[in-house]
Amino acid sequence: MPLPDIIEVVPFSEPPAATIVVPGSKSITNRALALAALARGRVVLEGALWSDDTRYMCEALQTLGFDIAIEPDPREPANRRITVEGRGGEIPRGGTPAAPLDLYVGNAGTAARFLTALVALGPGSYRISGTPRMGERPQAPLLQALRGLGFRVDAPGDRLPAVVHGGEPRRGHVTVSAAESSQFASALLLAGHRDGWTVGVTGADADEAPYIEMTRRMLAAFPHEGGAFDIEPDASSASYLWGAAWLATPGRGPGWREHTTVRVANWPESGWQVDARFPGYLPLPAAVSRERDLGDSIMTAIALAPLATAPVRFDDLGRLRVQECERVAALRTELTRCGAAVTETGDTLFIEPGPLHGAEVATYSDHRMAMSLATLGLAVPGIRIQDPACVAKTFPNFWQKLALPGTQRPRRHPPRWRRPPPRPRNPHPRPLTPRPSRHAPPPRMMRPWTPPKPPPSSSSPARPLSPRPSPASASPSSSCPRSRSSSVRAKPSCSRTSSGPP
Repeated sequence: MPLPDIIEVVPFSEPPAATIVVPGSKSITNRALALAALARGRVVLEGALWSDDTRYMCEALQTLGFDIAIEPDPREPANRRITVEGRGGEIPRGGTPAAPLDLYVGNAGTAARFLTALVALGPGSYRISGTPRMGERPQAPLLQALRGLGFRVDAPGDRLPAVVHGGEPRRGHVTVSAAESSQFASALLLAGHRDGWTVGVTGADADEAPYIEMTRRMLAAFPHEGGAFDIEPDASSASYLWGAAWLATPGRGPGWREHTTVRVANWPESGWQVDARFPGYLPLPAAVSRERDLGDSIMTAIALAPLATAPVRFDDLGRLRVQECERVAALRTELTRCGAAVTETGDTLFIEPGPLHGAEVATYSDHRMAMSLATLGLAVPGIRIQDPACVAKTFPNFWQKLALPGTQRPRRHPPRWRRPPPRPRNPHPRPLTPRPSRHAPPPRMMRPWTPPKPPPSSSSPARPLSPRPSPASASPSSSCPRSRSSSVRAKPSCSRTSSGPP
């Protein structure tokens, strides 16, 4: 069911007890989809994440002509069983230079980079585009590497939208910089294993090397001639639930995992995901590095830092500035709004423990901002999250998992979130206006819907009721691909008992 515009997170009233199933890894799922399309035969992906990022990847592959079947996964509502008919390196469809085939990727960085290299193997021209924020994110090293292999790429400013003109296989060696993103190297490695080029990587700092190593290990383990491939749970997404487990453990000291009553099922032990280290960083040490210690889960650690027993320094955060939003500034701004003492110096955040208070926090359409700050709300009363639906990018049933830790095996627990209270009635109401796009700042508070009062009883015979127009016909819908058609009169609904994706 659709989520309201704002969700308030409610702290624990008693320690919960649950074993939580986490959806599949987004990074592994999109790599596996690219490899399955290039395989020589049918590949079945078990436990594949079904979120905005992976949906964009599947839809683009279907637009390219690949036969893909998507079935529910009975083990986890946010996963799917995806069957891909590999074409052995052939891209079935392509456009012309005058009318390139359009591929839309939203704000999915993995889909944007992996598809850009993949379509270079195709017979035609392809236009890759996304959200305005995706058009601001770096692409130049990948586009320049493809040009170095002899492909023509048209991209003003070397950013999306970009038109890639495919052609014959280009064997050779190409070097790409991973200083801004490891996804450039991963994209070339995924496509190059079929087209015959080799890839050299420069500027791969320690924070990006684990993701390149994940790609190399997947290339070695994947069934390239057809078969089945299991996708492990997403360690980055699990960091929020490990954070909840730590918050619910009395004392929160070393050895807390021996005493916690909240567990994450099927915790990955392959070593492919750098964020599988996250539980070992609670309680937080004096310093944590994005280069040496954690991946995306460092945002969860930053959100929990005001609750630590001593100051914590977070170093090497420059990569966070060029992702879904400018995450360093966003974290500093929103934690400060909650009363935290945060100092930003260069690419470092220094956070001191201290008293916190509730606040309405912005998420900047960034799924990890929403989920990190929601984790903090399990310990601080009054944290209200704007645009909660943005979590659909990588963790579509996050709120159900947070609200019902026993989703897979129901238990009695206090609610974890609720709708905010109604605002005072405005004595001078203004004319109603359509709800803004998801990419615009959401309204400050959503007014709860109140059902109309029944008409007074009358002895006169009842007249048949006319059908009420739907909200979709009453007001224009948002232009965002994920937003729901609604107006300010629409009934806000939010389920605390559903176990499926929102």
